[in-house]
Amino acid sequence: MKKIIVKVLFVLLIAFMLLGLPMIAGYIASALPNTIFDPDGSFWWISVHHIAQALLFVPFIFIAKQWKPQIDFNLRIGDAKRGFQYVWRFSLFFTIYTIIGFIITFATGSFQPFRFDINANNVFGYLGFQLFLSGPSEEFIFRAFGIGVIAFLIPRRLIKAKVSVANIIVAVIFGLAHIGIFFSPFRLSFSLFQVIYAIALGLVYGDCFEKTKSVFYPMMMHSISNVIAVGASILVTIFLR
Repeated sequence: MKKIIVKVLFVLLIAFMLLGLPMIAGYIASALPNTIFDPDGSFWWISVHHIAQALLFVPFIFIAKQWKPQIDFNLRIGDAKRGFQYVWRFSLFFTIYTIIGFIITFATGSFQPFRFDINANNVFGYLGFQLFLSGPSEEFIFRAFGIGVIAFLIPRRLIKAKVSVANIIVAVIFGLAHIGIFFSPFRLSFSLFQVIYAIALGLVYGDCFEKTKSVFYPMMMHSISNVIAVGASILVTIFLR
C-alpha cells in the first residue's frame, strides 16, 4: 500500500511539473518581448515559450537519470524503419482528416480563419514555429520526460499489452495542458473538442514513442500535423479574401 501511495504522489508531481513549468516558461516569454521581428505577435512569444519550457526540463532529466539510471527517455534514433513508417502513415491519415475537417467546417459555417494578418513575416514565422519548435519541445517534455518517468514508476500495460498506463496518463495530462488557466480573475478557457483531440493525438504520439524507442518520430509527427493544419488554414484564409 505504501508503494502505491508513493507512486501516486510521484505521478501527481510529474503532472504538476508538466502543467506548471510551461506556465513559468510563459512568464519568461512575456519578459522578453520583441516587436521588431514580430510586430503582430504571431510567433516570437510562443517560440520563446517553447524553447524555455524545454530547457526547464533538461536539468530534471539529468536528475532523474542520476536517481534511476534505468529510466529511458528514448533520446535516440531507435527503430528508424518503423519510425518513418509511423511518420508517413500518420501524415497521410492526418492530411485526409484535415481535408474532411475543413469540408465540415465550411458546411457548418464554423471555419476559423488564420488569426493574424496574412504577410510573409506572420506566415513564415508561425509556420517556422510549428515545424521546428512545437513538436520537438512538447514531445521532449510530455513523451520523453513524462512517459519516461511514469513508465518506470508504472510499467503496466492494458488492452492485451497494447497500451501502457503511462501513455494514457500522459495523454490525459497533455489534453489538460490545452486548458487555459487565468488567475486575475481566476477562470478556465478551453474547447472540449480541443482537449479530446489533444488526448487522442497524445495517445498516438505516445504509442509511436514506445514502439520505436525514440522521441524523434513523435516530434516529426507532431510538427507535421501542426504544419498541415495551420498551412491549410492559411491557404483557405487567403482563398476567401
